[in-house]
Amino acid sequence: MIVALDGTVLVVAQPSMRRDLGASVAQVQWTSTAYLLTVAAFLVVAGRLGDRYGHSRLAITGVLGFAAASAGIALAPGVGWVIALRAAQGFFGALLQPATLALLRLAYPPDRLATPVAVRTSAIGVAAAAGPLLGGLLVAHLGWRAVFVVNVPLALVIAALILAVRVPEPERTGAGRPPLGSAALLVAAVAALVHALAGVPAYGWTAPPTLLGLGGAAGLGVLLVRWERRGAHPLVPAAVARSMPVMASMALLLTASGALSGALFTATFLLQDVRGLGAYDTALRLLPLTAVMVAGAPLAGFAQRRFGARRIALAGTGLVALGIAALCTEALTGAGGAVLGAGFAAVMVTATGTVVGDAPPGYAGVIGGLKQTATNVGPAFGIALAAGAGAGTEAGAGAGATPALLALAALAAVGLLPASLLPGRPRGAAAGDLVGEDAGQRGERAPAAHGPADGERR
Repeated sequence: MIVALDGTVLVVAQPSMRRDLGASVAQVQWTSTAYLLTVAAFLVVAGRLGDRYGHSRLAITGVLGFAAASAGIALAPGVGWVIALRAAQGFFGALLQPATLALLRLAYPPDRLATPVAVRTSAIGVAAAAGPLLGGLLVAHLGWRAVFVVNVPLALVIAALILAVRVPEPERTGAGRPPLGSAALLVAAVAALVHALAGVPAYGWTAPPTLLGLGGAAGLGVLLVRWERRGAHPLVPAAVARSMPVMASMALLLTASGALSGALFTATFLLQDVRGLGAYDTALRLLPLTAVMVAGAPLAGFAQRRFGARRIALAGTGLVALGIAALCTEALTGAGGAVLGAGFAAVMVTATGTVVGDAPPGYAGVIGGLKQTATNVGPAFGIALAAGAGAGTEAGAGAGATPALLALAALAAVGLLPASLLPGRPRGAAAGDLVGEDAGQRGERAPAAHGPADGERR
């Protein structure tokens, strides 16, 4: 929640930051890009460290480090310090995010995961919606530095809660030293990919910087796969890499989060550049989307238990595509936004519940890291797709927004394939069971490869 709040609050604070520090537009952009690069690159590594050394320990380190970096940004004398500390903030955010999912996996049995996952999704939605409003108030009355000061007491409260709640830790995995080679290749590959995608709005898809970045990311990805196959203790264990529910859930999260972020990027420019609304009025127009998403998350959790992950994910994916297509009309923040919010809530709850519930208990952290990586890379790809189709440019502010939204609706529709691969509700399953998981999928009959037996009580 604190990470989502920080990301949306910053958007409102950046113009004031630029004036106060005398920064260029490119430097202000890097205050966001540096964070995005670091958090996306280290998520899987952080999850693996949590599996090895304990998720509570990683969560405490992450939240306190996030608070320290936020305090440093509030005192930063120049934009260079802000960029460096935002990168540090991203690193500690990467430690924090997989740990929260892993702690949910350890605190709740698989048949009760849907409800806490839905609550987590709602909390993130509330934070994302409150960010622009809170940021506007703080910047107007206290200045941009207050946006980062507010993180400190929130982080301390979260740290106290983590210390107060005792969660049983699973048997530690990964005998021997951590897979440093795999970790370095993964960090480099994800950083190259996100950097290339972040540059698409400025350079386009066919520019040399974009092509070099994408080619470098692909090459590093090939090296990573070969390295992982030869390793005795790979960064992503075979039990995880071969899990169809996990891989399908992450593909679905990538397409859905990319489509949503690209649609919001396009809608923001359309509302401000074509309809002449200010930033605050734009945030108010988009509130119905977030409100439906927040309210729909608990309902999606209930529906998942009743009808199964596959059906709810298919319905949610279809609603995301339909809602984005509806944004091409005058129903920009009305029915289209409500449909989009409802669909995204269904996708997030079902895909997250499936990916976390299917995790062998010794690898909940690495799976949480993979899930968070998908939801961080997805928005970068979605915004790049929207910008490449004309959104965000002077020409794309009007007519160019329609092809961008249609392309994003098509991206969302691609998610129907991985959604169809999610587990369905077993025949005769009790209403309280985690739908889509039989005993074998929950790991109750066989030990996971390279890890502890999943039949342990948790």
